[in-house]
Formats: sequence, C-alpha cells, structure tokens
Amino acid sequence: MHVDIIHHYPPELMELLIDTIPLLCRSKPDVLLFFRGAGVSQRLMSDLAERVRTHRKNIGKYEIARVVLTRLNDKGETTLRQRREIVKRVVEFEDFSACWPSDQLKAQGLVSNVGKVVNVKDSFTRMRQERDKERQERIQVKQKEAEAARNRRGELAKLKRELFALFVEPDPHKRGKALEGALNRLFQASGMLVREAFTRSSGSGAGVVEQIDGVVEVDGNPYLVEMKWHKKPLGPDVLAQHLVRVFSRADVGAIFISESGYTPAGIEQCREALPSKTVVLATLQEIVRVLEEDKSLRDLLKHKIVAASVHKEPFHDPFAAGQL
Repeated sequence: MHVDIIHHYPPELMELLIDTIPLLCRSKPDVLLFFRGAGVSQRLMSDLAERVRTHRKNIGKYEIARVVLTRLNDKGETTLRQRREIVKRVVEFEDFSACWPSDQLKAQGLVSNVGKVVNVKDSFTRMRQERDKERQERIQVKQKEAEAARNRRGELAKLKRELFALFVEPDPHKRGKALEGALNRLFQASGMLVREAFTRSSGSGAGVVEQIDGVVEVDGNPYLVEMKWHKKPLGPDVLAQHLVRVFSRADVGAIFISESGYTPAGIEQCREALPSKTVVLATLQEIVRVLEEDKSLRDLLKHKIVAASVHKEPFHDPFAAGQL
C-alpha cells in the first residue's frame, strides 16, 4: 500500500489511529515499543516512558497514543517519515492473535477503516502530485521553448551579420559560396531545410551533371533552391538551367533567390512554367528584410507560393501587398 500522508494527519485519521494502536498492543510498554519500532525517538516519549515506569496506573494506552501522535503531528514535515511508518504498520497489521481476545474483532475493523481513510487521502495526494507534475512538465516545456527561441534569435542575428558582410565581399566565388551556406542555415533555423547543397554525378564517369544549392519543404511540398549573386538581373538564360532540373523531377517546385533581381523576360519565362511547376522568384533584399523586421521566412515563401500557384505571379512581393 502506498502511504503518502503529507505534513499532518487529518483529524479523522488521527482519531482512528488513537483508537486502533492501543488495541494492537496488549500493554502500555508495548504501545511505546510500537512507536519506537516506527522510528519515534526515545526523547519524544521519555516522559511517557517514565510515567509508565513509576506511575503506571495514572496513564493509559490511549493517552500514550494520543500524546505521541499529537507531538508527531505538531512537528510537521520533520516527522513525516515516522508518521508514514506508523500508518504503514497499522494498515499492514495481520497477526491479531497478539491482541487481547476481546479486542481482536474491533482491532480488525479499525485497521480496515484506517486503510480506507488512507486510500481516500492518498488518492487526493496523488492527484495533487500529478497536477504538480503536469505543471512542472508544462514549465519545463515552456522553458525549452523559450531557450529554443533565444537560440534561434541568436542564430538569426548571426546570419544577418553574415549576410550584411557579403555585400562588401569582393570575391564573387567566395561570396556565392558564403551566400549558399548562410541561406541554408537560415532555412534550417526556420525549420524548412531538407538538404543542403549537393551535386549529382553521371554514372558514366562524365563528372558532375547537376549542382543543387539546397532543398526546402514548405507545407509538405519540396522545392529546389537556386541562389544567384550576379551583377545584372537574371534573365531566361540563367533561369532556364534551374528550370530544367526542376522539370526533370516529379512533384518538385522551384525557388530562385537573386541579389540582382530579374528581367521582365525572366519573370515571363517563369510565369509560363507555372501550369506545370510552382516557380517562386525571391530577392536577397527580401530575405534581409525578413531578418531585420523579425518576420517569418516561411510566411514570406508561403505568400509567394500562393501568389504563383493561384494568381500566376511568380515575382510577388508580400511586403508591398501588406501580407507581412
């Protein structure tokens, strides 16, 4: 039986114990011995033991039980272990032959009643403990969420600094690779990255046949990402290379990210591809603005995807439309 009476014996249990323990013990010294066996200190009962030794007729078993239990109760949590042990010994008492014959049936009934009261009180204790446990778990979840949010803010601040630094990087190749890495980490921090940049080689030994800058997932749909930092807006000649990769795969869309924007012809080329593939055109400036204004990159792309899929606008600006 699980016994978990907290802080104090409730009144009904207190009275039951006072009525029960004397019946389980034939003599006054036996009552003191019962409490000693439950861990009650000799010092707490020394005056009672002295009265039993010198004035036995002036003190009864019930008085001993009441005084000891009251003293234990008054001490609160410091005697919690002893109070639990007393209850445990009462509810687990089995050898009623040790009681006076005339007390045996009454003792059995009282022990049963103690067990019932303990079970009721214990159920409320367990329910409270479960509530406390659930509350603590909720607090821990919130703490983890808050820590994750802090880490995410720190990562985004770092990525923003890296992106700003790219605008003064003179080496085009180094700048392009750094952009690729920074944006993939941004996708990862936003919970969208499926795979970082990778290459696909020909099985015939012809070398690398494809270079994919990254793969992201938005609302369960995968998109191949192409990142470009050119001096001039991207036209059909540049965009076509990535569109070929997308059209060679089933159920995959395309996301372009350009620092220099797009030509009208390039935008039209992507619009013509929309009946077959979802194609989204984004700019690095939009990504930077998302970071500066603490907006959601996922929301930015979702608005762009809806505009491309529904309104056939591959180069949609959610900021200008007031959607972010």
